Amino acid sequence: MSRRSLFLALAVLLPVGLTPAIAQDVPRAALWGAMPEPTEGILRNSISNLFAVGDSLWVGPLLNLTTDGGQTWQVADTDSLFGSRNRVFSIDVEGDVIWVGLGYTGREDQFAAGGFLVSRDGGQTFAYRFDQLDAPGDSILTYGVSTLRALPIITQEQSPPFDIDYDPVLDEVWVAGFGSGIRRSRDGGATWDRIILPPDGFDAISPDEPYDFFVEPARGETGFLNYNAFSVLVDEEGVVWAGTSEGVNRSRPEDLDAATGDRGWQLLTFDGGPNALVGKWTVSIEEQPLPGRNPIWFANWAANRVQGEAQRFGLTVTRDGGETFEQVLTDVETIDFAFAGERVYVAGRSSGLFISDDAGRTWRSVRDFFDPTRPDRIVRQNVDVAAVATTRDAVWIGTSDGLLRSTDGGQTWRLFRAEVPLNPDTPTDDVPRVDTYAYPNPFSPAASGFVRVRYALESDQTVRVRIFDFGMNLVRDLVNESQPAGTREAPWDGTDNGGLRVANGPYFYAVEANGETVWGKILLIE
Repeated sequence: MSRRSLFLALAVLLPVGLTPAIAQDVPRAALWGAMPEPTEGILRNSISNLFAVGDSLWVGPLLNLTTDGGQTWQVADTDSLFGSRNRVFSIDVEGDVIWVGLGYTGREDQFAAGGFLVSRDGGQTFAYRFDQLDAPGDSILTYGVSTLRALPIITQEQSPPFDIDYDPVLDEVWVAGFGSGIRRSRDGGATWDRIILPPDGFDAISPDEPYDFFVEPARGETGFLNYNAFSVLVDEEGVVWAGTSEGVNRSRPEDLDAATGDRGWQLLTFDGGPNALVGKWTVSIEEQPLPGRNPIWFANWAANRVQGEAQRFGLTVTRDGGETFEQVLTDVETIDFAFAGERVYVAGRSSGLFISDDAGRTWRSVRDFFDPTRPDRIVRQNVDVAAVATTRDAVWIGTSDGLLRSTDGGQTWRLFRAEVPLNPDTPTDDVPRVDTYAYPNPFSPAASGFVRVRYALESDQTVRVRIFDFGMNLVRDLVNESQPAGTREAPWDGTDNGGLRVANGPYFYAVEANGETVWGKILLIE
C-alpha cells in the first residue's frame, strides 16, 4: 500500500510505460513490442517495500516487477521515478488499478513527499499525480456541522506517502502521509481531502456533533499525535483503519455521512491492558484473507511519551473487527506482514523473519538466509528484514542486502541481488570493463558486515584471493582452493588472519587465477 499532494486545480498527467503490464488476466505476450526492454534483475540491493498479486511481485525502491518467480524482471519507465530523486514509498494493486506513492530524502535526512503514479490499465501506462499537500490558504476545514481551524501542510518534508490503499468499491484512494495526516481522493488524485481524526484526548468523533479544536500534527510541544499518520487500510467489509502515533482509528461503513463524505471515527489505542494495542505507534496495518471475518494485523511500536506508560514493540491482531485484541510477538520491532492461508509472515527488521503456521498463535524465527545454489553469495548476518510478500507459490522478503524467495515456507532461499557485470559486452562509463571489483566500497564492517570481492572464472581452476595493507603486508587469505567456472564472490569482514579487526584505511586485494593476478583496492572506513 502507500504516500503526498499540492492542491492544484488541474492535475498534470505524464504518461509513462511499464514493462510489461502486471494485470493478472492480461497475457504478457500481448504487451511486448511497445514496451521497454526488461532489466537484468533487481535494481537495488536495499529493498524498501514489496507488493504481490497472484504471480506478480512489485519491488521498491525502483518499481521492479517479476511475474515468473524472478526468472525475468521488468521495470516501469517513468520520468517521475527514474532520473529523479524520487523512490517508491508505497504500492497498492487492486485489479487493473495500481497506485504508487513516491518520496525522497530531503533536507536533514527528512523523508519527503514526491507525488504518485497511477495506472488504470494494469500497468500498461501510468499518469503522475501531485502530492497531497495543502495550499497556503487552506486554514479552514468543514467537518460535518463543525467549522475547524487548521494548520496548512505545505512542505514536502515530513509528509511522505508511507502507506496507500485503493478502495475499488467506492473508487477512493487513501494515503497515510505522516505530517500531512490521512488524506483521501475521490477523483483519481486530482484533489485530496484532509481527513479529520479524533484529536488526542478524544475517544471518538462524529460529523453530527459540534467541535472546536485546531487541526494540527504534532510538532515539538504543539499539535496532536493522532494527526501524524503511518498506515491506512480499507478492509473487505469497507472498514477504514488509520494508524497514527496515537494508535488506530476505525471508521465503519455506518459511520459514513453519505451527504458530506465525512466519517465518524473511534480511536483504539494502548491502555496498559491485554485487550488493547501493545504500543501506540501503528506503522503497518494488513488484513489476513480467511473464511469469515478477516483478521486485521497491526505493527505497533513503543512510544513512551507519558510517564508511567509501559508500551512495547510487537503485534496486535483483532479477529472481530476491533471488538477484542490479542498481543503477540511482544518486544519485536515488526514492520510488515504477508499471509498464505493460516500462515503469517512478519518482517521483524533486525530480528529477522517470523513465521506462524496457526494464524499467529505460535511462532518460529529465521535469522540466517542461505542460498544453497550459490554458496559463495552470502547474505549478511543479522540483516534487516524490511518487507515481506507472498505470491501464489512463494514467500519473498526484502532486506538491506538483497531480495530472497522461498518456495518451502522459509526453509531454503534463493537470493536475488543487483550486480554490476564483469567485462560487459557493451561497456559504459557506469559499467566499464573490469576483471574484478569489490562492493560496497568504501566499506564499513559495522554497517555492511563484509565487503564482497567479485571475480569471474572462464574454466574450473585454482583461485587465490588475498588482502594486503598499504605497505603490501599480507592481512588475510580469503580463498585458496579449486572453484568451478562462473562468477564468484569472496567476502571479507575487515579482520586479519588472527581474527582481529584491522585499522581504517586503504587495502589492496589480489585475485590469482590461471597464472595471472588482478589487483583492486578497498577503502575501509569505520
